[in-house]
Amino acid sequence: MFRVVIPARLNSTRLPGKVLRPIGGRPMLHWVCERALESGATQVVVATDDERIRAAAAQIGVECVLTASNHPSGTDRIAEVTRMLNWAPADIVVNLQGDEPLMPPALVVQVAQLLQDHPEADIATLAAPVESAAEFVDPNAVKVVMTDDGRALLFSRAPIPWDRDGAFAGAPGADSFRGALRHIGLYAYRVHSLSRLSQLPPGALELREKLEQLRALAHGMQIRVALATARPGVDVNTAGDLERIRDLLEGGKK
Repeated sequence: MFRVVIPARLNSTRLPGKVLRPIGGRPMLHWVCERALESGATQVVVATDDERIRAAAAQIGVECVLTASNHPSGTDRIAEVTRMLNWAPADIVVNLQGDEPLMPPALVVQVAQLLQDHPEADIATLAAPVESAAEFVDPNAVKVVMTDDGRALLFSRAPIPWDRDGAFAGAPGADSFRGALRHIGLYAYRVHSLSRLSQLPPGALELREKLEQLRALAHGMQIRVALATARPGVDVNTAGDLERIRDLLEGGKK
């Protein structure tokens, strides 16, 4: 049993208004909400600071909560939702980003179950093998390093782990990314862990990398990581990403 919250702000830095940009004649947000509903979540809520996004959610009957406009991250926005709706401390909440129209519903279920299976963990998330040198060095492809038993050690936009002996003159070769993992930006939290996280100040690593999960690690919170059972399609960071997703979804594929 879990809930899904979709944090969706209008003023994205890299692609303004992206959650309302059309795909197949519908806002991208509609596609994301459908992925959440298909997961079997007991409740799906969009969290936003903009009336236009609330109106878009209402078009397909999805609950939407207006939150404060000054949240530094989606995590903080979701924490406000849990307080407004008075969810129980032990409830599990999945954070599905508003720019993930190709997220397989099975992964939403997987990340919620991962947290359920590890009561000692504060957060659960997923990863997939890095598939190319280009992906390895792409700062939009966040990498994760974890322990042998699945606890996150570090997330970074940099290529990690770096093969000291396999990489020549700083250029990754064909084998240098072997074993590297790309983080999939899908999280499950217990409400009490989310509440704690939202009250902690952003640390130096979070501010430098612009990765909110580093706040949890900096304060000793445990993040459990598992290999995803399916690989999601691209999320939408750029206009090019949006065009690729339009080609897929408008062609009848998911």
